[in-house]
Amino acid sequence: MSATIYALSTVYGKSGVAVIRISGNAVLNIISEMTNIDIKTIKPRHAYFTSIKKKGSEDLLDKAVVLYFKAPHSFTGEDTAEIQCHGSKAVLSSTLGELSKFENVRLAEPGEFSKRAFYNQKMDLTEAEGLADLIDAETSEQQKYALRQIEGNLRSLYTSWRENLVNVLSYLEAFIDFPEEDIPENLSEEILNTVFKTKTEIKQHLQNNNVNERLRNGFRIVIAGEANAGKSSLINALVKRNAVIVSDIAGTTRDAIDLNLDMGGYPVIITDTAGIRETDNPIEKQGIDIAKEKISEADIVIAIYDASKNEKYNFSILKGYKGKIIYVANKVDKVSHKNIINKSHIQISAKYNQGIDEIVNIIISIIKENFSSSSNCLITRIRYRKALEECLDNLETFSLDKEIELAAEDLRLACRAIGKITGNVEVDEILDKIFGSFCIGK
Repeated sequence: MSATIYALSTVYGKSGVAVIRISGNAVLNIISEMTNIDIKTIKPRHAYFTSIKKKGSEDLLDKAVVLYFKAPHSFTGEDTAEIQCHGSKAVLSSTLGELSKFENVRLAEPGEFSKRAFYNQKMDLTEAEGLADLIDAETSEQQKYALRQIEGNLRSLYTSWRENLVNVLSYLEAFIDFPEEDIPENLSEEILNTVFKTKTEIKQHLQNNNVNERLRNGFRIVIAGEANAGKSSLINALVKRNAVIVSDIAGTTRDAIDLNLDMGGYPVIITDTAGIRETDNPIEKQGIDIAKEKISEADIVIAIYDASKNEKYNFSILKGYKGKIIYVANKVDKVSHKNIINKSHIQISAKYNQGIDEIVNIIISIIKENFSSSSNCLITRIRYRKALEECLDNLETFSLDKEIELAAEDLRLACRAIGKITGNVEVDEILDKIFGSFCIGK
């Protein structure tokens, strides 16, 4: 019999309310021993306001709300209870301590509640990881796609591909048992069409989602330009606080500085870089090398220059990054409009917060152009991409000109690769890694 598990599902510390979650066969016994609730008449999904007591005594620990969820109609698929108590450290420590005194009851491991839900077929792996993404969501777009994943959009897509390939595999398996018979032409054509269509859809899914991992980790925006062009001032204007040092001394910024920001619901990482110029200072040279590396990794580059100098700045370093560059003329408060060299560039004064909204709007529009929010199925994890690429590799080698056993093996490996995503195959070796990243109470 597996152990009953418990954990604090809210943040440990002082709070008005905290939630302790319990799951397993001993739930009713725990409720009986630690509350005044009669388990013979307890109603699932009813809230009971009751005393929380020490195990087997009348010593009061707290007054709390207790909810009971009867298996299999619970998050984990097991008998589950939630204790909604006061969030003081004393209450939490004493209540968790009493739970530890029950036989075959232990503290949950990270992600163990969700892992049990997976094993009890309450969710597949994509839905479980969508739940983890929802907990970690910091922007509205992250929230939106995490909810779509929880609803099973990815599961439905990947399951449909796998089912199509399993059907084809079943045909080949049948003919392996009857080697004296040839595959009928119409069936052969159906098999090839199914494999070709699945390959095409997977390729498109992979190609259309090159930037979708950015939804979880953030779209990278690098501010680049000459020394003392106002890069740090622009950063501070965008994040609306003094996040980086601003100085008239050229070369003040020596290292790349990353700042996280929510822009129109999208997670963005803005990087302030060292001013790019010729220098003999070895430390500044190292900062410039880092700046060049950051530029090569960026999704968007804001190329900023000092418009008051009335001279063209050499942006040759950005050659080859066409399509992801926003040119910005800074310090326009120091120069008349007619003297600005390139009037097509965005004109700003970072010092006086002029033109900042225009930059933000352009950044959001560029992200939207490269990130289709109308799609319900986005590759949000690297393991999905690797599994799909593995599936595609096996489909590329599939051919009916091969020995039928070899052709069937190609399909079997392709099905297995997709199954790794949803959990439709034996994947114990990756489960601990997936659920181990969850918080304790989830």
